[in-house]
Order: sequence, then C-alpha cells, then structure tokens
Amino acid sequence: MNQEICTLIQNLNRNNIAANFVNSREELPGLLKSLIPVGSTIGCGDSVTLEQTGIFEWLRNGEYCFYDKFVPGLSKEQKRKIYLDNFSADFFISGTNAVTMNGEIFNIDGNGSRVAPMLYGPKQVIIVIGSNKITSDIDSAIKRTRQIAAPLDAKRLGKNTPCTSLLRCIDCKHKERICNDFVLITGQFIKDRIRVIIINEKLGY
Repeated sequence: MNQEICTLIQNLNRNNIAANFVNSREELPGLLKSLIPVGSTIGCGDSVTLEQTGIFEWLRNGEYCFYDKFVPGLSKEQKRKIYLDNFSADFFISGTNAVTMNGEIFNIDGNGSRVAPMLYGPKQVIIVIGSNKITSDIDSAIKRTRQIAAPLDAKRLGKNTPCTSLLRCIDCKHKERICNDFVLITGQFIKDRIRVIIINEKLGY
C-alpha cells in the first residue's frame, strides 16, 4: 500500500467512513464474506466495477437474500419495488464515480436509485472502487465523472445523448441525459456506516 492510499484511508476515517485496501479483485469476495453475515439482505447499484469483479454472481450464489435488479424480464413496477426494498436492506453494495483524496465520495446519477440508498436507509453501505477512481479534489472528481465516466456509461446504456458519439460532456439537455443528480458525500453521522473498499487495479469507468 503506497502513501497516497494510506493518506486516503486516513481521510476517509476522519470523515467517519471506513476503508479497506486489497491488492486484487481476487481478494474482494473473501473480504466481503468477512464483512457480511450469512442471511443478510443485500441491495446493489449499477456498477461496471462490480460486474468486472464478479460480485453480482457471487451474491447470487451466496447465502444471502440478494435483491437482484438484473433478473431478466422484470417489469418497471418490480424494479421499483427492488429500489424501495434497498432502503431497508442490511447492506447496499455499489461502485462510485470518484473518491477524492480528502475522503469525499462523488457520484452523478440518472434517476437517483444508486445514490439515494448511499445517503439513507441501508444499515451498511459498501462502495467498491478501483484505484483509477481516486481524484485529487472535488473539481477533478466532477471533471472525471462528466468527461470520462458519464459518456462511457451513457454509451453502455444505449442512450442517444451527444456524449455517446463525442465521448465528452457538453452539458446537454437531451431527454435521455443521465447526468441528473450530482451528489457529494463529505462525511457520516454514523461512524463506519459507509465503507470504501479500494482495489489496486483499474476498474470501471
């Protein structure tokens, strides 16, 4: 673990946010198993990082009650119920767009279903990031998310926004715009309710 990661963990802790570091994605399931009791209810947010690390599949095959929003054929109302159930889950697991060196967590969201449970509801929130999500400050977190993550995510989701062809944000007003909710978490009242797990790899957008 280098000095930058040590400083980041210290700053997260100062903001009442817990933090862990693992060298590779292979270490992630073991850490999660140590943190999440068998039988826990678990919700999740959209996350390329969690897809790449195989965590969604791990949850499906684990001894947990996983609120799986990715089940094929779910109706709009069934998905909405899962989004609402996430608020009462024991754990909510997600990626994030950026974590600043000051220990702040930044996200841009489309409909709020990912960021809302981070803010309130679940007893514990676990955010998994690759080292590429670490930024120097809030301004660089916003720039990274708008100019790198959001265009790639809009393209992944099949949106027709200008950024999917330009691969950069032009602050569009398109009806399919996914940059609707800008959320910065600077700390927590409840110590360690949010936990950030840093993986020493480049993951997600």
